Amino acid sequence: MLEIYGIKNCNTVKKALDWLSANDIAYTFHDYKKEPATQERLEKWEKSISWESLVNKKGTTWKKLSAEEQALVIDASSANTVLLANNSMIKRPVIEFEGGIILGFDEAIYQEKLLKI
Repeated sequence: MLEIYGIKNCNTVKKALDWLSANDIAYTFHDYKKEPATQERLEKWEKSISWESLVNKKGTTWKKLSAEEQALVIDASSANTVLLANNSMIKRPVIEFEGGIILGFDEAIYQEKLLKI
């Protein structure tokens, strides 16, 4: 079973969930608004993907940080501090599956990695 992490009203998350449903792939959804990410979860993800890829620097939450706050995000520890305080800054969705982690929505990657499950 897939574990999906994100925010229900995020357009990218909606696309991912719609694709999974259309392809009859079962999943459990974890909404950051109701179930915030934890330090342990971030560290688990960072064993498979880089901390840099988890930080959504294109989103409004990142852009609302001051230049000084952004400059402090220099390693996994400092990134995790910011991500835990601002879960909406985590790139979405995060999909945990038996083969690893997928970030965001890319239909080609979903087809390659998730249709084999």
